[in-house]
Amino acid sequence: MSQQINYDALFSGVIGQDYEMLKLICPLMTEMSRLVGKTVHDHPTTLDQLSVVELGGGTGITTLALLTARKGLHIVSIDNEATMQNQAKQNLKVWHDEGRVTFNNQDALSALQAMPSASVDVIASAYTLHNFLDSYRQEVIHECYRVLKPGGQFINGDRYAFDDISQHTRVIQEEVAGYFKVLTGINRLDLLEHWIVHLFSDESENHVMRQSVALQQIQDAGFTDICLTHRMEVNALVTALKPVP
Repeated sequence: MSQQINYDALFSGVIGQDYEMLKLICPLMTEMSRLVGKTVHDHPTTLDQLSVVELGGGTGITTLALLTARKGLHIVSIDNEATMQNQAKQNLKVWHDEGRVTFNNQDALSALQAMPSASVDVIASAYTLHNFLDSYRQEVIHECYRVLKPGGQFINGDRYAFDDISQHTRVIQEEVAGYFKVLTGINRLDLLEHWIVHLFSDESENHVMRQSVALQQIQDAGFTDICLTHRMEVNALVTALKPVP
């Protein structure tokens, strides 16, 4: 329990209002960022230094989880949303000044395409891939495979829709009810509108990341040891490895 309290205290201090609001609205999202960081902490390597590419850095919540996971990480955080990335640059200035994190303002696919093959130890992400159109997501997954070194790891904490559509619908209904309860309680109808509109995009047929389809995309790209764990409502952690020849 004390580890979680320390984690929350650190993040509240660095990320501030962004983290506190996300923890209030979607506590499972902050937990998933923590799990992405923990997975990098547990990455089986004898290397003192790890190169990490983060897809969709946002305001830096998951970036910070990665930076605090272990020493010896260098992170390239990719996000083409300038407003959010500028916040991340402010939030993570200390780590940027130390050379532990650099920022790339391209979209995920363009950034990955510009990287050399077999050049990165870990590609990590939280709540980014589900925003992509399915065809674009498939290209990103293939580029992730190309860019990773043999033995490299793909880590994604995200919204993985249930294959059972009725089950998925029930869970989404409960999620929406939670938004209404929390955000009307603090009189933030502006945020309620934002989350509901965004949810319609998440659930659209060309965006929704259905579990079986998503895992098949990862397998088709060439990954092995594909695992889906820590299922919490629509949220889950997916890991995979690029095999060593």
